[in-house]
Amino acid sequence: MDYYHLSAAELGKGAKLPIVKLGDSGEVFYELAREMCDEIRRNNAAGKRTVFICPVGPVGQYPIFVRLVNKEGLSLRNCWFLNMDEYLTDDGQWIAKDDPLSFRGFMEREVYSKIDPALVVPEAQRIFPDPNDLGRIPALIEELGGVDITFGGIGITGHLAFNEPQPQLTAEEFAQLTTRVLDIAPETRATNCIGDLGGALEDMPRKCVTIGMKEILSARKLRLAVFRDWHRAVCRRAAYGDVTASFPATLAQNHPDARLYVNANAAQRAY
Repeated sequence: MDYYHLSAAELGKGAKLPIVKLGDSGEVFYELAREMCDEIRRNNAAGKRTVFICPVGPVGQYPIFVRLVNKEGLSLRNCWFLNMDEYLTDDGQWIAKDDPLSFRGFMEREVYSKIDPALVVPEAQRIFPDPNDLGRIPALIEELGGVDITFGGIGITGHLAFNEPQPQLTAEEFAQLTTRVLDIAPETRATNCIGDLGGALEDMPRKCVTIGMKEILSARKLRLAVFRDWHRAVCRRAAYGDVTASFPATLAQNHPDARLYVNANAAQRAY
């Protein structure tokens, strides 16, 4: 595809998904953390709750977010953090929280436990999709009045959260999928095990529970971030490719307030 050959200077011109090109990954992560804090501050001032859909990948924004929250005394008491997904065992249950792959464990260790207890998100407002109660998050979003911002990355298959491609569906049908249990695509398992398990593919979970595209796209704002070498192709297809269930990130093109942050590495031409 011609878009894979776009230079860093050309990237963003004529894109169907707005691209913000930045320098190193730290700049990307700072933008995400700053936007989290700014949204919370505005809502706090207006006496409104803040509802985020949050990833564990990317994660570089969280140390910055924690530092800003503690430094600025920013209360998260009226925030709801709905995490995107979690790995499951072969029998369809959450992996143990103390498993190094657990997203629940990551958020506890690296985010919530490091925030001033007087400021931190209440435990009841830290939500993960539950394979035994798939309707909870869609119902909760409706009860809370919607999602302010969905934050996330883009996987090798174009997945947002763990919404793997389903080419048998139309883009419209795919956009209506809600929270569900899925088998993780082989490409995703291989890519994730390189970064998370030193290449131990046989130990990589095969199942997951994920928030659906309907929940992700329902947010009033959508903020995505990419920074790895293989994101060079991924960000180009997401921003220039046809909208299709074969590459879920392309559905972000139809969102009214979406933004894709790209670091200088991912901005380089794919090949």
